[in-house]
Amino acid sequence: MTRAENALTHPLELRYGTSAPQTEWVMNPIVAGILAHKSVRKFAPTSLPPNALEQIVAGAQSAATSSNLQTWSVIAIQESSHKDSVATLCGNQEFIRRAPLFLVFCADLARLGAISEREGLAGEGLDYFEMFIMATIDAGLAAQNAALTAESLGLGICYVGAARNNPRELATALQLPQKVFALFGMAIGVPAEGDSSAVKPRLPQAEIVHHETYNTQGQEANIAEYNAIMRKFYASQNMGVEGDWSLHSAKREEHVKALTGREIMREALIERGFGLK
Repeated sequence: MTRAENALTHPLELRYGTSAPQTEWVMNPIVAGILAHKSVRKFAPTSLPPNALEQIVAGAQSAATSSNLQTWSVIAIQESSHKDSVATLCGNQEFIRRAPLFLVFCADLARLGAISEREGLAGEGLDYFEMFIMATIDAGLAAQNAALTAESLGLGICYVGAARNNPRELATALQLPQKVFALFGMAIGVPAEGDSSAVKPRLPQAEIVHHETYNTQGQEANIAEYNAIMRKFYASQNMGVEGDWSLHSAKREEHVKALTGREIMREALIERGFGLK
């Protein structure tokens, strides 16, 4: 689907892969921008606009953070040779190398640890699993704000979960101190001319939203509907995915090897000083 065709299609139709709802929706630039999010993996050989990094980080820091503890940090990677070595550790994906900016979002309890020490306090809570969950949520919220900010500037982004494929080696490459852990990356750049990436349909709301209590009634029909939508999407994007979304998803957790190195995550976190009590 071309950009011109996209502009004529209701944003909800693109997001859900079905006809736009007949009911009246409030559609403003913010909502339309959110619904238009897609992963971009083809970047133009163009630098980012001036101060783009600072604007993106300001957007990230405007996200909610539990108790204002701000338990995250981000590593901005722009130098070509360093980006190349980091890309190798993150699934060896070429689009990371081509992006002018690669961000690595980290759970960061080191800063609070240093503050506790300076204040002469024990910091015992940092050794509990709750604090790692908090740091992970904080980083996720910040990253989504960063993505929305980048897209509002006309940039494309792609999240990179493969930053967890080699947690020990990436920590070394980024010189992360104890109690800092790389959670995921984000490639950012100007989309290449002719970029054919499209908005990927999501599960129907009937499958995601549970009213009052969790309810699996209708799940089989919901998934069947979505499988049909995703088969069309895979074909339109020439993705070569075998079968439908259900089969594709089930295969992602069929064997431990599908975790691509991430099966050592708990061990790596403990090595990096996270207590996880």
